[in-house]
Amino acid sequence: MNDPSQNADLYARHVRFGWWSLLVFLSVGIALEGLHALKLELYLAPANETRRLLWTLAHAHGTLLAILNLVFGVLSRDMLDGSSRRVVLASRCFLGATLLIPAGFFLGGVTFYEGDPSLGVLLVPPGAVLLLVAVLVCALDSSSP
Repeated sequence: MNDPSQNADLYARHVRFGWWSLLVFLSVGIALEGLHALKLELYLAPANETRRLLWTLAHAHGTLLAILNLVFGVLSRDMLDGSSRRVVLASRCFLGATLLIPAGFFLGGVTFYEGDPSLGVLLVPPGAVLLLVAVLVCALDSSSP
């Protein structure tokens, strides 16, 4: 049941995706700091508080999820021991969550109406469910003898 090539592919996919995601989301954080340093109204005006919050959430969640992908990639070497379908499910859920959650927060802050985020924020709940499934699968897998 344990296919070493699948193990190596999963490891490589998450480590590569994790590092590139980390680069992207850390860059977003630096860009947000730049908007703050330049005192741009687009970001700092009191009327744009919703945008500032949502873009900060996109950066923070993206960075955390990038790190989780790195951790999952490294741990996946030991997890593929007969439960490969569950681990592949967790892999897909981690990747999906890493794309949906930050994208939802970012898109929700691009435009907003009277303090309410735009419809892009609707990507966050499905991403959160994917993250929950991924963590549950990993927790169950780690509890198996």
